[in-house]
Amino acid sequence: MLTDPAPPLLPTHYAADTSEAATARDAMVARLEESGALAPGPVREALLALPRQILMPQAYVRRSASDELPPCWDLLDVSRPADREELLERLHSGDSVAIQHDGEPILGRVPGPRRGGVMTAMSSTMSLTAGLLQQLDLRPGQRVLDVGSGAGVTASVACFVCGEAGVVTLDIDPHVTAAARERLSALGYRPAMVTGDGTTGWAAAGPYDRIFVSFAVRHVPQALVEQLAPCGRALMTLGTSSPSWPGLAVIRRRQDGSIEAELRAVEFGHRAGAGFDRLFLSASFRAAITTADGWTQRSMLAPPPDTARGLWLALDHLHPGLVRDFGAEDLTIGAPECRSWMRVRAAGHCRWDVTASGPRDIWAEIRDVAGRWRAAGEPAVYRIHFDADDTQRASSPNGALTWQLSPGKTGDAR
Repeated sequence: MLTDPAPPLLPTHYAADTSEAATARDAMVARLEESGALAPGPVREALLALPRQILMPQAYVRRSASDELPPCWDLLDVSRPADREELLERLHSGDSVAIQHDGEPILGRVPGPRRGGVMTAMSSTMSLTAGLLQQLDLRPGQRVLDVGSGAGVTASVACFVCGEAGVVTLDIDPHVTAAARERLSALGYRPAMVTGDGTTGWAAAGPYDRIFVSFAVRHVPQALVEQLAPCGRALMTLGTSSPSWPGLAVIRRRQDGSIEAELRAVEFGHRAGAGFDRLFLSASFRAAITTADGWTQRSMLAPPPDTARGLWLALDHLHPGLVRDFGAEDLTIGAPECRSWMRVRAAGHCRWDVTASGPRDIWAEIRDVAGRWRAAGEPAVYRIHFDADDTQRASSPNGALTWQLSPGKTGDAR
C-alpha cells in the first residue's frame, strides 16, 4: 500500500466553473432538498460549492438499451462543445455517473464510443451520497478515511467540511487514485491519496473520527473497526450477492473504547466493489417469469409490503440467492442460480394467486421469515455482534431473529 506522489497540474480548460454549470448544480441541490435527501448544513454547503465537472470532466453515457448486448457507450468530454450540454446534464441529474470502462486509465482518454465491457468505477447517486454524508456528521478538524475514492466527491466534501489535513482517500485501482488526485488538486484540495485494499484501511494516519465506505461488503472489515477513534463512526453498505435488499452498517466506538454496531434495513445502498459476485435477473429470465406457466396456489395471506424492509433484509440473509424484479407490476422474485421463481398477483378481496416454478419454494421461504420477523417484533434495525472467534452476527433487539454475516468475497476493490 503506497501513498502517491504530488499531483500534476490539470489542463486549464478543466478549471473553469461556468454559470451554466453553477445553475445546474444549484438546481440539483434544490431537487435533493425538495425530496428530503438533503437538509441545511455543511454537506449542503459543500455540494453547492463543488464544481462536479472538475471532478468528472469526462463520463460515460449508455447508447444501447439496458438489455442489449454488447452494450454501447459514449465517453463525453466537457471540453468538447458537442458534449458539454449533455455531460453537464448527466453530472447534475442526481443519477450515478460512470467514470471508468473495463479498468482503463482515466487520465488522457480519447472521448468517443466504446463497445462491450463493463463500467468499473462510478460516482454514486447524489441522494444516497448526500444522505450518508449527513449521517456521518462531519465536523471541522475531524480525521476522515474515505474508502473507495471514485470520482472524489466524498473526499471533496470531507476536505470542505473538515479540512484536507485530516482526510485520507483510498482506492485499490491506481487509475482511479491518479484521476482523483489530479482533480481534487484542481479544486485546491490535497488530501492523502492512497492506493491499496480498502478493507484494510490505512492505519498510518489513524485512528479516524469518521470512516466512509462507498462499496458493499458482506461483513464489517475488522481493520476498519480497529482504526476508529473513540467517539468515531463508520458507515458502509452491508449486503449479499443479491442487490435487492441492502443494509446500512453503522459502527460506533464509545469513549471507553468499546464498540456498538447496528444494521439498518434501507431502500438503497452502494454497489458492490470488485471481487464481489453479484446475482441479477437476465432479460430472458424476467420474460420467463412474466409469461411462463407454473404451479399456482391461492393464498389469503398478503405479500409483505416493500416498507417491511427489516423482513426483506432478513430474507436476503436467511434464504440467500433471491433477486427482486422491481420493474414488474406484481411481486416478482427469482433465484438465478437454480432458475426458481415466484410471482404474486391480486385475485380479489384478500386473495392472491401465487405462481411458482423450480426447486425452491420462495413463497414458503417468505412466509417462514415473515413469521420469525413478526415474533422478533418487526425490527427495522438489527444489532451486529463481533464474536470472540472473529465471526459476526446480526440479531433482532430481542434476540429472536439472528443470522451469521458471511465473510465471503467482499468488495475490497474500491
